Amino acid sequence: MMMMDLRISLPALLLVLGLATVFAETAAPGTACEKQNATNCEECLRNVSCLWCITSKSCVTYPVKTILPPHALCPLNDARWGLCWMNFQTLIITLAVFGGIIIIAFFVCLFCCCKCENFGSSSESKIQQQTDKTKTKQEERRSEMKERHDEIRKKYGLAGQNPYSKFA
Repeated sequence: MMMMDLRISLPALLLVLGLATVFAETAAPGTACEKQNATNCEECLRNVSCLWCITSKSCVTYPVKTILPPHALCPLNDARWGLCWMNFQTLIITLAVFGGIIIIAFFVCLFCCCKCENFGSSSESKIQQQTDKTKTKQEERRSEMKERHDEIRKKYGLAGQNPYSKFA
């Protein structure tokens, strides 16, 4: 019962805290970043919602509606976000490459797992076929042996019922 409460209350608490953070940052848009205009890149990027432009040496609020900052605001090659030593263009390319590698690795693993699973099921079916084949051969041998025994009984006049059959 307590574990179920934790499963529900923990995500709910995280959701409330996340929404509070978003609303707190969007309550006064642009005021914190534009105040940093006279400072340097490190001071500007302490706030995650800020973008530093090297050409204009200005700190601006990151335009979240357009995803990428427009060229009129700051060229991608001169824009800094998160790290002062890495331009935004390099950051985007690096993240795209890592994302591509992760996607390719996922599909390779998926392909390998499916291939191994099919391989395992085919070996299981081969083992099952081998077992069935062995059983049919054994039944054929039993029936042949029984026929031979019946012929020998007929030959020596022992074709009647076996007196010991009731004990078997």
